[in-house]
Amino acid sequence: MRLLNLLKEENIIKVSPEDHLAHVLAKLSTSHDAGFVFDDEGKFLGLISPYYTVIRSSHPGSTKVAHCLTHPPKIYLNYPIARVCELFIQSKIHYLPVFSQDEKFLGIVSVRRVLSHFRNLPIFKSKIGEILKNRWRPLVTIKQDANINEAFHVFKSKKFSKLVVVDHENKLKGILSYYDIVNLVVGPKSKEGRGERVGNKDRFYNLQVKTFAKSYVLTFGKERQLAEVIDTIISKKIGSVIIIDKDRRPIDIITSRDLLTFYINQEKGGLFKQVSSSIGRLLSRKNT
Repeated sequence: MRLLNLLKEENIIKVSPEDHLAHVLAKLSTSHDAGFVFDDEGKFLGLISPYYTVIRSSHPGSTKVAHCLTHPPKIYLNYPIARVCELFIQSKIHYLPVFSQDEKFLGIVSVRRVLSHFRNLPIFKSKIGEILKNRWRPLVTIKQDANINEAFHVFKSKKFSKLVVVDHENKLKGILSYYDIVNLVVGPKSKEGRGERVGNKDRFYNLQVKTFAKSYVLTFGKERQLAEVIDTIISKKIGSVIIIDKDRRPIDIITSRDLLTFYINQEKGGLFKQVSSSIGRLLSRKNT
């Protein structure tokens, strides 16, 4: 698959450096979205990423876009897909600009477009358990009756963007997104589908996690295929699914990042095997 086949050239969210941050954020739906910034002559300047402007920096909504730009890595058409995956992971941005060799802006590539390419690859017929096997990070959960202040502490100490919400029997009750709750504090005053920004912050921090957790969560058992996870992430426009046991207790979470990492590792593994095989054949010839 060539990168050209994954290029998106239309319906890109384009904004001006003179726009206010709140105006741009109102156009974005999730922490993974991005607004692409161009000057009056059509030159690409950078992008607005909720992750960097709200989660990492907490810029006021009145800030001009020119003062809170993120400069993402550039992708060129000759890049292999594995390299594109690495740049998604390193930048923590799900939409990246694509350029020709003479630095002409051609369009963008997204994590979802790359995943749509993965869904038919043989390696993604593997079971979910293949990803979980070598997992180094523990699953971080929070009780549904904990308060938002406790949730903020866990988000910052563990550096995760989502927390799995459970009851006192550790059964799954929902998922809490850091972007969703921080946006209520520092985001635009109002936004379609989100309601009003928080007024009394002291009261807000004492509210229970279950007030803001999304109860609609997509779940899988570890015997299902990774391709099914990809289909769900794409069709439902979500960033992760929860892996549960037979008693509906969460045992892990699989994100888009995990799927990209799995692909990179498989590609590197395949390359290593090819190189090792070639070296082995050469040594064998020398010894005969």
